Amino acid sequence: MPIEPPETKIVDRWRVACDGGEGALGHPRVWLQIPRDTGWVECGYCDAKFVHRDFAEKLGVAEG
Repeated sequence: MPIEPPETKIVDRWRVACDGGEGALGHPRVWLQIPRDTGWVECGYCDAKFVHRDFAEKLGVAEG
């Protein structure tokens, strides 16, 4: 059984930044490139998943 990522964000850009979103409790800012063939990428620090809007419905990710 796969482990679900702690947070999934739908984004409009193919390159996104992640800093954990927790201020001092977060992690160093990293830039992530969403592959155009899969439509998503996970942060190596916090496991947040970023899904490009064009792939959200295909991957079953709802906004909200």
